[in-house]
Amino acid sequence: MSKFRLLHSTLALSLLLAPPAALAQNAPAPAPAGPSAEDIARVNAPLPPAEAAMKAHVMFLASDAMKGRDAGSPEYDIAAEYVASQYYAAGLRPAGDNGSYLQMVPLLSFRPADKGTLTVTRRGTPVTLEFGKDYIPGSDPEKLSTLVDAGVVFAGYGIVAPQYQRDDYKGVDVKGKIVAIFAGAPGSFDGEERAHFGNNANKAVIAAKKGAAGVILIETPGSPRPFARQVDFWNDWRMTWADAQGNGHLPAKGTPTLASLSTAGAAKLFGDDKGWAAATKAVADGKPQLKPFAARATLAAALKTERKMVKSPNVAGIIPGSDPKLKDEVVVLTAHLDHVGVGRPDAKGDTIYNGAMDNAMGIASLIEEAKRFQASGKPPRRSVMFLAVTAEEKGLIGADYFAHNPTVPKDKIVANVNLDMPVITYKFEDMIAFGAARSTLGDIVARATATVGVGVGTDPMPEQGFFVRSDHYRFVQQGIPSVFLWPGMAGVGREAFDRFLASRYHRASDEITNPEILWDQGVRFIEANYVIAREIADADQRPAWKKGDFFGTLYNGYGAK
Repeated sequence: MSKFRLLHSTLALSLLLAPPAALAQNAPAPAPAGPSAEDIARVNAPLPPAEAAMKAHVMFLASDAMKGRDAGSPEYDIAAEYVASQYYAAGLRPAGDNGSYLQMVPLLSFRPADKGTLTVTRRGTPVTLEFGKDYIPGSDPEKLSTLVDAGVVFAGYGIVAPQYQRDDYKGVDVKGKIVAIFAGAPGSFDGEERAHFGNNANKAVIAAKKGAAGVILIETPGSPRPFARQVDFWNDWRMTWADAQGNGHLPAKGTPTLASLSTAGAAKLFGDDKGWAAATKAVADGKPQLKPFAARATLAAALKTERKMVKSPNVAGIIPGSDPKLKDEVVVLTAHLDHVGVGRPDAKGDTIYNGAMDNAMGIASLIEEAKRFQASGKPPRRSVMFLAVTAEEKGLIGADYFAHNPTVPKDKIVANVNLDMPVITYKFEDMIAFGAARSTLGDIVARATATVGVGVGTDPMPEQGFFVRSDHYRFVQQGIPSVFLWPGMAGVGREAFDRFLASRYHRASDEITNPEILWDQGVRFIEANYVIAREIADADQRPAWKKGDFFGTLYNGYGAK
């Protein structure tokens, strides 16, 4: 599960707390204590065959030898070869590059090469903003050197949402200008749509469509991620995928995110503009609507970007469909294989972030689901692809690359079902299917969950933006009906989930030695996912977006219009 709400195409990873692996220290750490005798006995205790099969994958993928499966690392490559071997054993055919199981993803890491400069000119007087106090620079994956000198337009939260009677650009022309926006989205929005509109990469896309030359992000008053905490991570590496020319993919093509401004920096930019005073007062008063205005100052931003390339594979296997009329249609099942690598030592001196729950469990579920298809003796009517993706933790990069460069015809991909960080530390009483209600997949999910004796719950934490934080979202952006499945929060579920987030998520303690793991619940999770995938693959009709659905309409999905 990606820790980043803001995705790879913007200032993205520097605007949030970096994952623990990004905080690795050079200072020597105490040698970690080895597993206790109790831990060893628990890990090696016999289990029923279905539970043991799932656990065996996690034992390997989340072992210390894999060093946290960081995308681009040798250990990740070993993990990818392991998954490929399991696909082969399960009878899947290769669906990667050149007849192999691997689709190589050209990953481009990028970061500011220096602190850059931002100069505000008002009434002919230039004022240079102060790094670390007024601004932190962005970086541009498309160019090594970026210079934008233009007028500035404040556009509220940068949202255009007709269904909410909202247009933050109403009455202003931003063509050739720099757009200044607050982070986030109003709490009155639907949870999944709020997550979408609150995503800074999507805001940059809107700005780009309106002809903006660049975007700057302004510290939102009262934000849980204040500017002062962002400064520590200003030159962390971000990541995207590279095109054939070696340039970074940017959804807001030609409209880079130039910088993030503190409230002090914004005050210097807007000065005594009445519109800025009105906007800050509206935010302080909790008013969601902010009036756009053109600033009386111009801004010159000069940035340099450092880049480096590395390759890391997605792993793709496929079960060919059996129905002559439907076999060319493909249901894609996804789980991310990467985790966050090696980082800051915990209290025990452990520096390896093993990623057992996140997401060795999802990969184990994917492999065992493939085995169930083959063991059934009944090939699916549609083809079913099993796709382990790389660099999810860097911003859903592997999934985005596949969604733009699929190894099967894109117009034949009819659905995506995503498995990411199933927390199986409790007997789940419901399942959450992010995105299910937006398409005919919702009915399929409801029938499938009933087979394991549970219902379908609702998003318990819409403010977390989970809908845009996992790989299915990249398929949604290509107009493909998609769902992201989790054990639900009913009964003791919420308490157990919160405990995992607080004590193990993106920590060295996310290990197979976790005494709370219930492998029988993992088998229930696999069973529900298998039933969902089987029904999608065998149905007479392909999944369709519900008429008028926001995401289906926005991305021109099947059935939405």
